[in-house]
Amino acid sequence: MQAPPPGALAPRASQFVPRLLIGVALALTAIFVVVPMAYIFHRAFAEGWRLFAANVLEPNTLHAIGLTALVAVLVLPVNIAFGIASAWLIARFTFPGRKLLLTLIEIPFSISPIIAGICYLLLYGRQGLIGPWLIAHDMQILFALPGIVMVTLFVTAPFVMREVLPLMQAQGSEQEQAALTLGASGWQVFRRVTLPNIRWALLYGAVLCGARAVGEFGGVSVVSGNIRGQTNTLPLQIELLFNDLNVTGAFAAATMLTLIALVVLVMKTLMEMRRG
Repeated sequence: MQAPPPGALAPRASQFVPRLLIGVALALTAIFVVVPMAYIFHRAFAEGWRLFAANVLEPNTLHAIGLTALVAVLVLPVNIAFGIASAWLIARFTFPGRKLLLTLIEIPFSISPIIAGICYLLLYGRQGLIGPWLIAHDMQILFALPGIVMVTLFVTAPFVMREVLPLMQAQGSEQEQAALTLGASGWQVFRRVTLPNIRWALLYGAVLCGARAVGEFGGVSVVSGNIRGQTNTLPLQIELLFNDLNVTGAFAAATMLTLIALVVLVMKTLMEMRRG
């Protein structure tokens, strides 16, 4: 019997490791992502569609869904404008404090949102630094929509900038300078040169920003006051329903948050494919 030629087993060995890693990745994904999501939908619909619809259409839950959507709609345009402006400034200009500015913008990635909420509480609260002045002028920041929007802006601030900045740095400014040389105005350069070049990175960052705004819990829980039917966003409403032992209602509300996450995931995947 002839011995197998040298290297005959190498292809099988080389295929085993990638297949093993793929199998482990799929197993972990199933355990930590697919199974919990399937369980959420199972518990939400376990007692029938009618009870599910009744829980979703419950006034406090509907208000939480609407407030969450409103906060995301308010936060997203501000973050898009801020992300483009800060990325353009850092990518196109060299100035003292440039690295410090980049560090400051990335602070929300480094600290807990709860800490941000506490800082807002100590600043704008009744006993805070600016709180007495706000009360004297009949202005309410905390335990109202402005406080929720402000803390959400804080935690979502870096997302658009971090997606747009590397692309701007890689592309350089030659096309923009050429457009200016040909007589284009600043707005024309931005609309016809800069924006088309960064549009997919911008959309990708906007999707991530929206997802973060919808799912924010820690900072909002501090500044909102958890007022049922008034300042509860959807994540806070889910917690309150669990605390009230309304498990079916909590899972019904959680399905809405899960559906939003799935839509964002699909959009994120499409953006990555388009960018690729």
